[in-house]
Amino acid sequence: MQTLKEAASEFLAHKRIAVTGVSRTSKEHGSNTVFKRLRDRGYQVFAVNPNADKVEGAHSYHDLKSIPGGVDAVVIATAPDKAEGTMRECIELGIKHVWMHRSYGQGSVSGTATVYGREHGITVIGGGCPLMSGSAADFGHKVMRVIYRGHVPKNRLTAEEARPEHHPAPNTVPS
Repeated sequence: MQTLKEAASEFLAHKRIAVTGVSRTSKEHGSNTVFKRLRDRGYQVFAVNPNADKVEGAHSYHDLKSIPGGVDAVVIATAPDKAEGTMRECIELGIKHVWMHRSYGQGSVSGTATVYGREHGITVIGGGCPLMSGSAADFGHKVMRVIYRGHVPKNRLTAEEARPEHHPAPNTVPS
């Protein structure tokens, strides 16, 4: 079974990454922070927001299929009820790497989307933040990685293990 560190390294090795849920008002939106940090670290990053044409000084795409040339990986940073639709779009487009953002609470993690993605061959990281790993990490996110370690999955779960009925409570992910 692939570890979180291995899955994160593989995810961040891709240079064309879409971030869903990037807001027109950046204050306190984790998706905006992820978008800006990846952009600042040299990634070719694409904002996705169906209700905006421009965010963070960049063009915003209404969906993944609108991104010219496609992407290799996606950070889902929307409400969990939107994650399954995004996962279906990833499958349709052949995107094989998805990270569902979560710093605390449920974040963007959807058990249904996780299972569906994994059953279709996608490497899904269900929790944590890409900014906690590798070259994208900064000091603050490294500290968060330690503080929230109970909320960040330590291994990729099998599709069966990720099913919602295997979770002891809706806001936890087995480690």
